[in-house]
Amino acid sequence: MTAVPPHYALAELVRYATDLFAAAGMPNDRAAIVAALLVEADAMGHDTHGLNLGAKYLDHLQSGIMVATGEPEVITDRGATVVWDGGYLSGVWLTWKAIQTACERAKQYGTVTMAIRRSHHIGCLGAFLPLATEQNLMITLASSDPSVAAVAPHGSYEPVFTPDPLAVGIPTPGDPILIDISASATTMGLSDRARDGDGRLPGQWLIDNKGQASDDPAVLEADPPGALLPLGGLDRGHKGFALGLMVEALTSGLGGFGRANGPSNWGAAVYLQVIDPEALGGLEAFTFQTGWLADRCRAAAVPDGQAPVRLPGDGALARKRQAVAKGLLLYPTIMADLAPWADRLGVAPPAPLS
Repeated sequence: MTAVPPHYALAELVRYATDLFAAAGMPNDRAAIVAALLVEADAMGHDTHGLNLGAKYLDHLQSGIMVATGEPEVITDRGATVVWDGGYLSGVWLTWKAIQTACERAKQYGTVTMAIRRSHHIGCLGAFLPLATEQNLMITLASSDPSVAAVAPHGSYEPVFTPDPLAVGIPTPGDPILIDISASATTMGLSDRARDGDGRLPGQWLIDNKGQASDDPAVLEADPPGALLPLGGLDRGHKGFALGLMVEALTSGLGGFGRANGPSNWGAAVYLQVIDPEALGGLEAFTFQTGWLADRCRAAAVPDGQAPVRLPGDGALARKRQAVAKGLLLYPTIMADLAPWADRLGVAPPAPLS
């Protein structure tokens, strides 16, 4: 008989990750925030950017690449515009803290824009969006990693920038619209997983050093290396390239620190904007428009036998509700990667649901 893969209660996974990060030196309240947001990513189905990152974060905490304690340095604060230097503190915690600040101030100023430079990696952007939408606030969040080059400009095979994700949370009268996309055709996490698994991506989302599209992650290790393609691929990659340039300007540009400075520490440059619809046309009018559009899209005609239109975030929220009700099935390598850390740090692993 084939064994049934274990499912875990979300609260138990948060407890496990919290204990691991705290044992590695992170303050307990901060560890709990990071743990909850990583588990949130897994619950939404973004399993390359949830607890999959845990072992690397723990390694960086122990080595000092991720700074365990301290506060961000305030570079600029004009009330509605803020720049922090994160000093390579946990990017997940820094982004959470920035969203708390921006949401509070947006209710005063109407809109708040923040940039964070020299943050550690921030995890899954989509997991942060409900922090704002649950307060009926619209949020835009973007990040890049100035120390990493993985995506080629359209027309080139040379890696220059990162996938440069962009996420937007839009309140409606029902479930929010949760957009989380990248400026690249795929992500580094999925490329790494394909390389370590069956060796191929589902599509030709990479470019080799001959300028040919490829599904083989080995092209990224060639000499000279290939790269991830911009969103749109060989034919329409000018669109993803343009989107990536915008994200680079919003993150490294507005934060005042990026690729031109030659950083070597794995991390992030972050852009955040929160808007209170009440300060503009009014929340009721805003959600009337967003709700109408959401309903109209879901009701749009589809070919016979096809599923109804699904808005960005519908799948993630459905997966989370399923995980809350029946437990979460993690990607197979995650618990194995965390187990040596649990042994080393003396942390009890989570008990699977029966």
